Amino acid sequence: MSAMVEIDGLSVTFGSADDLVHAVRGVSLSVGRGESFGLVGESGSGKSTVLRAVCGLNEAAGGSIRIGGSPVATPRDAGFYRQVQMVFQDPYASLHPRHTVDRALSEPLAIHRFDDAEARIVRALEDVGLGRGFRFRYPHQLSGGQRQRVAIARALILEPEILLLDEPTSALDASIQAEVLNLLDALRAERGLTYLMVSHDLAVVAHMCERLLVMQHGRAVEELSRAELRAHRAQQPYTRDLLAASEGYRPDPIPTGS
Repeated sequence: MSAMVEIDGLSVTFGSADDLVHAVRGVSLSVGRGESFGLVGESGSGKSTVLRAVCGLNEAAGGSIRIGGSPVATPRDAGFYRQVQMVFQDPYASLHPRHTVDRALSEPLAIHRFDDAEARIVRALEDVGLGRGFRFRYPHQLSGGQRQRVAIARALILEPEILLLDEPTSALDASIQAEVLNLLDALRAERGLTYLMVSHDLAVVAHMCERLLVMQHGRAVEELSRAELRAHRAQQPYTRDLLAASEGYRPDPIPTGS
């Protein structure tokens, strides 16, 4: 399996020399083509910062990032965003409140100069289970789950190969979480997408990801397979504590949503 995302010795710092915060410390991982890879850990562990460094929202202080075998440019160029897109945690903050769904989906197409915007918008809405009737609605007319479906449609409309998923269901009700996760699962299978996914919820990771990396205080603690996670075969004390403390952890897959 060829690697789609390769991170080697990534470090990210914030602040000045007198007050320097090491948010990520020498993290390395590799995600194969078509694989779903999870990053887990407590709040402040650095997992979301890794995603933001990949897409260029946080500057790397050290290490390297390669996408499809090629080093990423700084700043990221248009070709990068054709290949890599991100879905953020909060569907209420990621959509402009005064922009219709149509405008949210049209903007990336205009930026990248696609000439088949109409067909792409219709297809994107259908692919996430919304349909044409949602095209000219505003975010306040949508539920949280519908907003996140629009965010996913916006990420997919450029037909990227890689999605960076930052807690994509944590702001949603439990019943809606399953629907969105199953949608993401189906889209990955249909399109051969590669996912790098951040979550604090081990049940979500066990459902979505073949492998995961546990992080603590900006460092990589332990890498586990899905089977090892479900069997609680962790080697490091922190990972075992995380498993034990994970409220509501379910080793079985999340049921298919309606």
